[in-house]
Amino acid sequence: MNNDYLEQIQSKIQTFEQISSTVMEWRRQDLEIVFTNGCFDLLHYGHIHYLAQARGMGDRLIVGLNSAASVKRLKGAHRPINDEQTRQYLLASIQFVDAIVVFEEDTPYNLITIVKPDVLVKGGDWQPHQIVGSDIVQDKGGKVLSLPYINGYSTTAIEKKIILSNQS
Repeated sequence: MNNDYLEQIQSKIQTFEQISSTVMEWRRQDLEIVFTNGCFDLLHYGHIHYLAQARGMGDRLIVGLNSAASVKRLKGAHRPINDEQTRQYLLASIQFVDAIVVFEEDTPYNLITIVKPDVLVKGGDWQPHQIVGSDIVQDKGGKVLSLPYINGYSTTAIEKKIILSNQS
């Protein structure tokens, strides 16, 4: 049995140390690096749309993924719904996502200082100056962008729908 696909997925899941080396290699190849982050608890169309747009802004897309403990602090004791490994593997299985790095803090600031992306992207109605790490990216002449959410798609909406269906 050939496990090449699983190995490809696993190779995208990196530590802080690994992503540092990966970024150095991509920079040697003169590739433009895009960074985004989030909880990505229950993947849905809005996530895929957003990630595809982000990847279209450069040559490589790195996703900073909130650890399970970080999600719990940000979203409440009932989250995350999917465990950390599941969220990593789901994101890494998307063909246009090039690397996943889990961060333990509430923000990806430390990870952004390592990656120093050319483009920093966040979803929602954030102003560029409100996006964590925008100072790092703008100081090096990079772009900071906020992409609009796709209405009707959110993990919270899915969670509410599941709860309502179980009450029927």
